[in-house]
Amino acid sequence: MPAQGTKPRMGSISRYIFRTTLGAFLIVLVSLTAVIWVTQALRDIDIMTSQGQTILVFIGITGLIIPLLILVIAPIALLIAVAHVLNKMSNDSEIIVMNAAGMSPWILFRAFLAAAIVVSVLVATISAYFAPKGLRMLRDWLTEVRANVVSNIVQPGRFTAIESGVTIHIRERRPNGQLAGIFLDDRRNSNERITVLSEIGELLDNSSGTYLVLQKGIVQRHETNQRDPAMVVFDRYAFDLSQFAGGAQAVRYSIRERYLWQLLFPDPKDQFYIEQPDQFRAELHDRLMAPFYPIAFVVIAYAYLGAPRTTRQSRTLSMLGAIGGVAMLRLIGFASTVFGAAAPWMLSLQYLALATAFGLGFYVIRRGLILEPPAFITDWLTALTERLSQRFATP
Repeated sequence: MPAQGTKPRMGSISRYIFRTTLGAFLIVLVSLTAVIWVTQALRDIDIMTSQGQTILVFIGITGLIIPLLILVIAPIALLIAVAHVLNKMSNDSEIIVMNAAGMSPWILFRAFLAAAIVVSVLVATISAYFAPKGLRMLRDWLTEVRANVVSNIVQPGRFTAIESGVTIHIRERRPNGQLAGIFLDDRRNSNERITVLSEIGELLDNSSGTYLVLQKGIVQRHETNQRDPAMVVFDRYAFDLSQFAGGAQAVRYSIRERYLWQLLFPDPKDQFYIEQPDQFRAELHDRLMAPFYPIAFVVIAYAYLGAPRTTRQSRTLSMLGAIGGVAMLRLIGFASTVFGAAAPWMLSLQYLALATAFGLGFYVIRRGLILEPPAFITDWLTALTERLSQRFATP
């Protein structure tokens, strides 16, 4: 009878840990992603202000980097979530109670492992498709903007030379899209100089081309052999901008913007692949390894924090050990990818580091070992803490 009742209880505990870990992961992931996205988006705020785009367009454009942010942040968010859940369970003495009840550390670890596998699948999907897709869409938009003369010239407060001999200045762009305080100077004709001043203008883009439609202004024409310019007051004047617009530009996607299958089976005629085959190989190995880092982070965190603890000091040092282990593992991965392009043998370092982390971590978890720093480090930290407390204590 006891054996029949143990399995449901263990299943309930595993589901509780799984839900709690994923819940904490989502909260941390959304929070960190939102903060970093806002800092990145503020750098492109001129898309909405100076180019007259709506807030929805601004959010859509800047939101294209969110998959890439999630790809980087997800393993870290999972590490924070696992550390939070384990710390909470330790403070509530749940780990000690489960250990006293005979539950092995491996059974408790399986719930965290299940959450890590979910995050790993998420990272693999984003790495293979969604992150490159977002970067591709962003590059397509930027290419279109660079080819569109309208977005290049409508920079309020700046004198912009849209072509040799043609300069334009706009005082402001109003929320309704109207341009105010327009100055246009055309010196392309050596025999004549044309200067246009207008209070209000609008950009008109149709099948015939792109036009700057000016209202209530003055056109000043000054011929070289004439002393005085001829001035004409107009109510409506159209200036053709199509002649300055660039044609269609071929988009060349970088290596980071390639889908996973394009890295696995590159086109032999691809110019990037011909010029940088080593970069393709390094990027491919980095993409293949990305889904394993969330699992490795959980293994390291649980190896340090999953064992029952009785003192706050030992848990703090274990937390530092887990952070150091994760940082070292990821640093090796970054270094392997960066230097592996020039020295292919270094790509094997990330495989060796991950295998070592998995092997040692699973061994510690299976045996239920408690990772603690050497006694001399613990004694030194204790003495240091006491000295600092006495020194800064209030008389």
